[in-house]
Amino acid sequence: MPFELDTGNTAWLLTSAALVLLMTPALAFFYGGMVRGKSVLNMMMMSFGAIAVVGIVWVLWGYSMTFGSDVAGIFGNPTEFFGLAPLTDDANSLLAGSGVPALVAAGFQATFAIITVALISGAIADRARFGAWLVFAGVWVTLVYFPLAHMVWGGGLLGAGENGIAAAIYGVTDGIANVAPIDFAGGTVVHINAGVAGLVLALIIGKRKGFGKEPMRPHNLPFVMLGAALLWFGWFGFNAGSAGAANEVAGLAWVNTTVATCAAMGAWLLTERLRDGHATSLGAASGVVAGLVAITPAAAAVNPIGAIALGAVAGVLCALAVGLKYRFGYDDSLDVVGVHLVGGLVGTVLIGLLGTDTGLLYGGGIDQLVIQVVIALAAVIFSGVLTFVIGFVIKVTMGWRISEEAEVGGIDLAEHGETAYETIAQGRVIQEVRA
Repeated sequence: MPFELDTGNTAWLLTSAALVLLMTPALAFFYGGMVRGKSVLNMMMMSFGAIAVVGIVWVLWGYSMTFGSDVAGIFGNPTEFFGLAPLTDDANSLLAGSGVPALVAAGFQATFAIITVALISGAIADRARFGAWLVFAGVWVTLVYFPLAHMVWGGGLLGAGENGIAAAIYGVTDGIANVAPIDFAGGTVVHINAGVAGLVLALIIGKRKGFGKEPMRPHNLPFVMLGAALLWFGWFGFNAGSAGAANEVAGLAWVNTTVATCAAMGAWLLTERLRDGHATSLGAASGVVAGLVAITPAAAAVNPIGAIALGAVAGVLCALAVGLKYRFGYDDSLDVVGVHLVGGLVGTVLIGLLGTDTGLLYGGGIDQLVIQVVIALAAVIFSGVLTFVIGFVIKVTMGWRISEEAEVGGIDLAEHGETAYETIAQGRVIQEVRA
């Protein structure tokens, strides 16, 4: 069947791609406001650095490794679409059925890879060498993100195809597993993946100097709230754009993204109020992100009431989870584990209960819940093991940590030779003169 361009769907996917790309600079503001003033530029540069590295790698071999011909169910052929040159034939488009050209679909998917890498940076704020981070970004996206995305979305082991885990457990009908895993826009591929990677790197690199002993409060809460607002805005491209067309599925994803986020923000604030006596702006911003994370895999699988329930659960659990780092002693600086790992797990697993077609609470039995747990655990193990290997190799070769002097004085000056605020630079000069 020849390809027929649909200008409406193509316009929506181009818009969605731009929205998702905006999410990474939005994350830079969100993370940048949460660190201390002497670290804000480095924190923002880690997000911008992810854009620079992953954008190039995606064109060269990332798209091929994600959506190329299957190799052992783990990754795609890395040379099949090298440089995206073969995608001039729109019959090869991921969204050919929606009338969206191949390059548009490929560009949309590139933005997912970029934001996933950038998310990890929040776990290692204030202490990681910028060069080591850029090397990690290129290696990790190649060895972890692309294969996991292939396994879930590209016809690999964690997808709905006849060669996947679900098909092996539940059998196949017309080439599709009888009980297919659901990850609409990235619960496993993006959020569980990034959350586990952040935890592993935090353990490998170690704690910030003074962690747990001195206050490390956000230096600019308006930045945090601006970042959260822009993330919410961009997330409509993330979720509604994943419908692949301007249709009723996109509309459902849009509504669910809105109400789940509202519920999560309210639940986080209520949890704070009951636990601490205050409902904070940082809690509101964090609740927004927790709701967005949780609804991502389920945006087209639940109805709006289910989305509200899912968001409320995520808001409470993520609000409680961010304190685990103090109990267990790992320095996840900006709560990547508490928000993205926990939120991703909540959204992925609760599809098995709240999914309107196959969820347990809608008469679908336990099968969907089981397969959602299986793919979530598989993502945790895959990402955890490979991230440990990559992170450890970088530690023993390049080294991850800046010097103690640079960490105390400020990573912005040490790594980038500049500061966000003139008062910090003046203070550094005074210290040097006194020394």
